[in-house]
Amino acid sequence: MSDSAHRVIRFIAVGSTAAAVHLGVVVLLVSGLGQPPLAANVVGWLVAFGFSLTGHWLLTFRSQRSPLWRAARRFFAVSAAGFAANELAYAALLRWSGLRYDLVLALVLVAVAVITYLLSSRWAFLGNPQH
Repeated sequence: MSDSAHRVIRFIAVGSTAAAVHLGVVVLLVSGLGQPPLAANVVGWLVAFGFSLTGHWLLTFRSQRSPLWRAARRFFAVSAAGFAANELAYAALLRWSGLRYDLVLALVLVAVAVITYLLSSRWAFLGNPQH
């Protein structure tokens, strides 16, 4: 199997773990504590960001040898942009789809993951300071 195939598998594993953390925090806050879904989504993203950054830096993109602080800044920008798209899509689908909040969030998380992978692999975790 090629390095890029291994990277995609690791990205899926780390991303799935972070998405599960994100979704779990949202469900806990909404179902357990009665918080509104959109507010809970912000907290879920922030908690999942830590898992995602750590996993991607240590596992997914380790071969790119990006310094942690540069990768963290860049990945935060990628993740924040992805989260903005996530929150907008989540709000729209909550309002107009009629689907359960947790199912809508799961769908949105998967859709944003593809863009996050592309930006992460081509910019956020690059080891060459010229990029």
